[in-house]
Amino acid sequence: MERQPTPDFAATENAKPGEDGTLILPVLLLDDQVLFPDVISIVPLETEANILAARVAAENGQTLIAVKLKPDVNGGSLASRIHRIGTEAAPGHAGAIAGSQLQVMLQGRRRLEILDIDETAPYPTARARAIAVAGGGSERAHQLSITVIDLFKRSSQYNEIVPESVITHLSSIAEPGRLCDSLAAMLSADSEQLQQILERVEIEERLELLVGALSADLHDDQLHDEVHSRLQDEIAANQREMYLREQVRVIQQELGESDVFQQELRELSERIKHADLPQEAREKAMKEVSRLGVVPPMSPESGVIHTYLDRLLALPWKKLGEENLDLSHAEEILESAHYGLDKVKARVIEHIAVRKLAKDKMKSPILCFVGPPGVGKTSLGKSIADALGCKFLRISLGGIRDEAEIRGHRRTYIGSMPGRILQQMERAETINPVFMLDEIDKMRSDFRGDPASALLEVLDPEQNQSFVDHYLEVPYDLSKVTFITTANDLYAIPEALEDRLEVIEFKGYSEEEKVQIARRFLIPKQLEANGLPIERIQFTGKCLPHIIRHYTYESGVRTLEREIAKICRKAARQLAAEKPHPRRINPAIVERHLGPPQVLDSRVNRTDAIGTASGLVWTPNGGDIQTIEVSLAPGKGNLMLTGQLGDVLQESAHIALSYLRWRAHEFGLPADDFDNYDIHVHLPEGAVHKDGPSAGIPLAAALISAFTEQRIRCDFAMTGEITLRGHVLPVGSVVEKLLAARRRSIPNIILPKDNRKDLQEVPKAVKRDVSVSFVEDMRQVLELILHEAPSRRQRDIDAEERQKAEGDDQP
Repeated sequence: MERQPTPDFAATENAKPGEDGTLILPVLLLDDQVLFPDVISIVPLETEANILAARVAAENGQTLIAVKLKPDVNGGSLASRIHRIGTEAAPGHAGAIAGSQLQVMLQGRRRLEILDIDETAPYPTARARAIAVAGGGSERAHQLSITVIDLFKRSSQYNEIVPESVITHLSSIAEPGRLCDSLAAMLSADSEQLQQILERVEIEERLELLVGALSADLHDDQLHDEVHSRLQDEIAANQREMYLREQVRVIQQELGESDVFQQELRELSERIKHADLPQEAREKAMKEVSRLGVVPPMSPESGVIHTYLDRLLALPWKKLGEENLDLSHAEEILESAHYGLDKVKARVIEHIAVRKLAKDKMKSPILCFVGPPGVGKTSLGKSIADALGCKFLRISLGGIRDEAEIRGHRRTYIGSMPGRILQQMERAETINPVFMLDEIDKMRSDFRGDPASALLEVLDPEQNQSFVDHYLEVPYDLSKVTFITTANDLYAIPEALEDRLEVIEFKGYSEEEKVQIARRFLIPKQLEANGLPIERIQFTGKCLPHIIRHYTYESGVRTLEREIAKICRKAARQLAAEKPHPRRINPAIVERHLGPPQVLDSRVNRTDAIGTASGLVWTPNGGDIQTIEVSLAPGKGNLMLTGQLGDVLQESAHIALSYLRWRAHEFGLPADDFDNYDIHVHLPEGAVHKDGPSAGIPLAAALISAFTEQRIRCDFAMTGEITLRGHVLPVGSVVEKLLAARRRSIPNIILPKDNRKDLQEVPKAVKRDVSVSFVEDMRQVLELILHEAPSRRQRDIDAEERQKAEGDDQP
């Protein structure tokens, strides 16, 4: 049966259906609101279409359709944006709220299904039909009604806005459908969830959705109340603690006793007096204690001051550790831990000797170990500390970008702390440890500052006696610290920082040195690490050279140790499984355990060829051989460079070509050769970036060979920078380059004359196996490496044949 409208809306009757059973009514579009039947709601009129639709309905005394828009509006038609189920509503009083915004009072009447909508008029109209609502007289509907009333009562306990009269009114509603709509209109749930309740025809389904919404709302209210209660309890507990502390303080004053806080201040003062602090640090500490006396004990500032004083007192200020300055003991330690490195060891012994004689007058130098990876830079620093009997500290600077890592953070920042230098000094407990700054060339700078600049003060013997950390804010003496830095690439260190360092270069190891290192250190270490008795496994004389040549490509011994470890693990597995295992490791067993050789000689040119020269280059892994290829093709004189060449290397190619053009008459080259042929210079391994001036003379030799068609001897490798006049200038890393040539079995080496001094550092075994020729002009290089020129160049023969063929083709 249709319910009667309330007196305020009595004048507006429900719309009468037409012959086809449908209604045509104005449409009121709701963005985030759902109107339920039998519920009076206030709806804001925000659009011109809604205002016009409400006005027309009110003036004509007719109802309208209130329908919710879908949330995902992608700019489609109105028909695709509205929900299909809406509510017929009677318009009531309309007025202005919040200044000029209009609102209208609507009474929901019944559910309608929208069949189609017309958007052409100033306001939309829809054709709809009434939805027959199923009865709710079942026992389940009755039980669900009782449940929703109970849930609403429990939820209203957390909501002071809901008056008791509302609960009484809802409890008096006997019809489940009307109860469901009335309660749904009062929910603060999502509008899409309310739309689902509106669209349900079956009253039991509607009530089930309402039970779920009320249960979720009740759970949220209970959780909020629990959190609020807990917060109030914590606040009350803190207030109670502060009150009790104040009571204790007053009682102690009445009894003539000192309070705990004052006693703590006295203890701090005593610690500062008995600590061996410099005058400036002592004054700073006492000033902080005075500040602590006027700061409330429970304030955050009190904790900051306590932490600062603890850091200040934890640092060693004047305590010197006992040093062992016995030279023979130091020599014994260094020899037992490292093979070779005679120059480095001698410098360390000199440092200990000067320290023994000069005592406090000595300013500790800042040593910088520069060399490729795996040559023992870091481990030598540890050995120096063992030789001196000092505490060894180490920090890695690789990847550091923040200046505060060195100088610390100011105390104004939350969680501030000293820099890594002073953090390590706390661990040292003395002012004269051995401090290693590893990977100093790997630091970077960004918006947070330049850590390399912060190190200028730390690593300057003239300044580091008064190093100021941002956190500490008082000078700290670092002059007694033995600083050692390590780097792989000296050129990556800023010039100002490099100027403060005493650079000691670590050269790559020769094959003989690697064999000795493996036998003395690496093999015993890996046998012990893998649980193998030393007498059970032996490496034959040919085994280690085979591993070094065919499985490692490095200046150091790190990869060699890994390969030895692999072999030991294979043997340990067989031994643990009680299977037979080889006791003597020979090259055949090495290949069985490590697989086929990884380092091949195919990259080295082994035949005398035109336009192909072998250059000696330096890489981060040590020296290497670089093949340079030049080819000519008919063209317009273009120069093409391939192989990932850097700017300096490209300049060397242009310089070599300019030298060749300038000396073309000496080589019997026609002047038009450079205009009629394109030149292609290629350095194989195009995926590897290459740069540097060392390839100057091999580039010039390959270009001259390509133009004159004189073959280059493959048993020569060369390095040197070339000038436009053909002078050969010195280059660096000579030792590594000679080791690479020997390893690749190239017997003859060409070096700049000014590099003769570098042969002093070359191992004697290398000098025996290679023959070094020193040059100072490009002509000397060509005399050594070029074969005799052919009577006629093949290129000229081919050109004559092309011209003859072209002449025969003409009529």
